[in-house]
Amino acid sequence: MKKQVDKVNQSPAAERVFDAIHTVMHLYRSGRSQAFREDARGITHMESRVLDYFSRHPGATLSDLAAHSGRDKAQLTRLVKGLREHGDLESKEDIKDRRSVRLQLSAQGEVLQRDLRKTGALILERAVVGLSESQCEDLVTLLKNIQSNLESER
Repeated sequence: MKKQVDKVNQSPAAERVFDAIHTVMHLYRSGRSQAFREDARGITHMESRVLDYFSRHPGATLSDLAAHSGRDKAQLTRLVKGLREHGDLESKEDIKDRRSVRLQLSAQGEVLQRDLRKTGALILERAVVGLSESQCEDLVTLLKNIQSNLESER
């Protein structure tokens, strides 16, 4: 019988890479959440993600959002309901399927989304201070390699 090698437990470099990725994403999300809480509108991280999705996919449905995000549809329903009540999202009946509702940002939601993007961009710029354009491109290439490796395992 061929002896199997446990590569996972022999790669402290891989652990350090993913610890660093996790820490960076935690700090980024924490910074965005803090900035959003300080905003008078009090938007949450998940609400900002829903707004971002519909800004990039106007006319998408709640089911589209659930499929894209992998989140529980009931949780998303509550988020969308709140954003509609605050006037940030609008809904329109689907012409082809009246059971379906198409969602898009309202004019107020577009202003909010633009502000949220500006806030996010400031945090991103702060995150890469001291890195050259070339270093940023190298990092993106390396992360895409990791993404490809993980996607090929599916």
